[in-house]
Amino acid sequence: MKSIRTPFVLGMLALLVSSCSTQQSLCGEGAGNVRDEALCVGRLADSLQGSEEDYYADMDYGISKDPVEVARRLDPYIPGISPQEAQQAIVRGRNNWVVWTAGNDALWNEISNISVGNLDFLKTVSNHPSLKFSRDNRWQYMGVVNEPCYIKGDAPRQDRYGLWLDRRDPSCGPDPFENEDKYPGVKIGARGDNIPAGSYYGYGTGIVGLRLFPNPDFDAQAEANWDAERYYNDRSYYASKDLVKPYRVGMSCGFCHVGPNPSNPPADPEHPKWENLNSNPGAQYFWVDRIFMWDADPSSFAYQLFHTSRPGALDTSLISSDYINNPRTMNAIYNLGARMDVASRYGHEELAGGGLNNRQFNDLAIVPPSSPLQQFYQAPDQVLTPRVLKDGADSVGALGALNRVYINIGLFSEEWLQHFRALLGGKKITPFEIEVARKNSSYWNANEAQTPDVALFFLASAQPDYLANAPGGAAHMSQDANELERGKTVFADTCARCHSSKLPEKTAEFFPDKGCVSSNYLQCWSRYWTWTQSSEFKSMMRPIVQSDDFLDNNFLSSEMRVPVTQLETNACSPLATNGLEGNIWDNFTSESYKGLPAVGSIRVQHPYSGEVRDYVMPAGGRGYSRPASLISAWSSAPFLLNNSLGEFKWTGSVDDRMASFDDAIEKLLWPEKREGDFSVVTRSGKTHPGMIDKTPASSYLRVDTGYLPDFLQTLQGPLSRWLPWLFGEAGVEIGPIPAGTPINLLSNIDMEERGKVVKILLKAKRDLKALPENATDEDARRVFANLVDPLLDVSKCPDYVVNKGHYFGTNYLVDEEGLNDNDKQALIAFLKTF
Repeated sequence: MKSIRTPFVLGMLALLVSSCSTQQSLCGEGAGNVRDEALCVGRLADSLQGSEEDYYADMDYGISKDPVEVARRLDPYIPGISPQEAQQAIVRGRNNWVVWTAGNDALWNEISNISVGNLDFLKTVSNHPSLKFSRDNRWQYMGVVNEPCYIKGDAPRQDRYGLWLDRRDPSCGPDPFENEDKYPGVKIGARGDNIPAGSYYGYGTGIVGLRLFPNPDFDAQAEANWDAERYYNDRSYYASKDLVKPYRVGMSCGFCHVGPNPSNPPADPEHPKWENLNSNPGAQYFWVDRIFMWDADPSSFAYQLFHTSRPGALDTSLISSDYINNPRTMNAIYNLGARMDVASRYGHEELAGGGLNNRQFNDLAIVPPSSPLQQFYQAPDQVLTPRVLKDGADSVGALGALNRVYINIGLFSEEWLQHFRALLGGKKITPFEIEVARKNSSYWNANEAQTPDVALFFLASAQPDYLANAPGGAAHMSQDANELERGKTVFADTCARCHSSKLPEKTAEFFPDKGCVSSNYLQCWSRYWTWTQSSEFKSMMRPIVQSDDFLDNNFLSSEMRVPVTQLETNACSPLATNGLEGNIWDNFTSESYKGLPAVGSIRVQHPYSGEVRDYVMPAGGRGYSRPASLISAWSSAPFLLNNSLGEFKWTGSVDDRMASFDDAIEKLLWPEKREGDFSVVTRSGKTHPGMIDKTPASSYLRVDTGYLPDFLQTLQGPLSRWLPWLFGEAGVEIGPIPAGTPINLLSNIDMEERGKVVKILLKAKRDLKALPENATDEDARRVFANLVDPLLDVSKCPDYVVNKGHYFGTNYLVDEEGLNDNDKQALIAFLKTF
């Protein structure tokens, strides 16, 4: 490969791989006209029913084994539900969550090509000796959960076209979801011809949440061309957009949400049993860089970009890019009933346009008129809604928020991908419309019929995991009753205003119309915040926290939108644009959200000089974050929305979780102990260490010959003679990007600022021409320094410090005194009881 010395990798890459898409026009073409594969061959939603196999009965504390208890937990929402009905509903819901992929294997096959082979889930699930991972170390290396009842495949499987895949443990019996008679796969293309159609749940891979599906494009010609050994060992063979693999890999929600039970962890995290796993904690140990870049090349800029996602964090706008690198923790799901209760008091929002098409509980025959779930929607456009995304954008009702999750991992990707250019952007983004999905996608309709059961499953199962119940947990907890009582008082005075769903009744006066979600929201919030600093609030809040039942059915978050001006955390999450009017998630955000007022100016710093400047936050929904729930906080460190506070420990054991918690909570409450070589200037004027994610070494963005557009492959010989600095025998290499470059300086370029971006590219071309042939990294760094300020000018999020903010309880606030060390320790002791 040869290199071109330019840092503007995204624009160049978009040109080079624009022809890598392999999507067929078999089922229509263009937004609003494509059908999914199921509907294309006449399979309707009722042929894709949810399964009632209670295969995962040992998960989630064995809740489905006790139908009477399930009915008791669901009766407040579905009055009169029988134990059998309750048990069947949550089983269907859990199966949807853990094993159903809704046809999204089509998306991940497409992304493998768009990413020029960097993402290849078929390698991710493999055990070939050439790989850096196998079933032996998947948990430690990638943070993915090995599925029980499988054993390592240590040789090619002839029944899987020579792939080195896990094998089913004979002592467990067959995977019930692979039953092709009971769950017949969608026959399309080669499926049902030269390859089996399989099951619509796919085949097990040995990794929870990843399922294997016969590839419809693997026809007789592709089969004749297939060579499994070359697929693992010959780059000239596997690094090609023309390679058709025998399988596609689908992803269930469980891939990003099933994890070890904090209170009942596996003895060996590489070999868990079903009873060691829960459906709700989120993939806290997930290494996105190693999963989405199977070869994990540290000299690749793409790998370095993914590496900014710390374990357990992921940019959920990764595919439908909003031009902001935005790693955020994968949400744990706890106390859904308490969360719905918060929504009933403070979650009033108004719907409009496509948002009116979201499914509501009132639409469901299973929800009787006497159910409290009926109150969450009032025709024609009023909804009481929880807020799921970190920025509070999901605001159309619980079912709508849930349904959107499936689109984001590939449900009806045939339509979704019509509305943006995946990964790279550069194309005008338009909304994914629910109305179109109902018309053109059997998978959408099948999934929409199943997600009410998912909601019931979490209403019944998503209970807190207590440190006191974990093996050895008591040794980490305070036995000093006085310290714990003091901790309750500190929590009431300092934390409960954001981190409790149980608040004084007077709170409602500050948020009229059940939330004050309107153009006046900032005024309502400011009055509330001032009140929480008063002795009146504290006198009302303390008895609530000191009550023996304070933690019962408490979501430990107010779910209210907090201005980032007050949080002082990294602003990239509240600057996300996918939920804005006319953007990709337009149908899944409320009119109220889109009308939220601007929060004002935040302080950002130059990533090199540290110079402080004001940045005016835009309106239209941006500028806010919802408080994280503190349920089972002992088990969920590192902290902050991007997992940047605290030492990461990979085992998931109680001792390691507590070591991570202790380190994270110390850095949260004592900001001077945070990591980094950058000096963060807070609103108070005080400083503390901070981190900016930078390229650790010179890096490149590479495109192998096999992924270049056909016309460039044809011309590659002459081009390598005419443009030797760009084209070589192995493809294209764009770089070097000098070591020490702030990664988000490149990843946050706003491609909508086309005029400015073009000027920067022209300037870069002139400056880089002057570099000598064998330029050093330092030479490139000097040239790049001239481009920093122009890049800042086109940055969609010019906030680069990742571990700043949330100074509550510290001396870094402007208008509140910090806690003394004894009070901080008492607070920590109380938090461990959550």
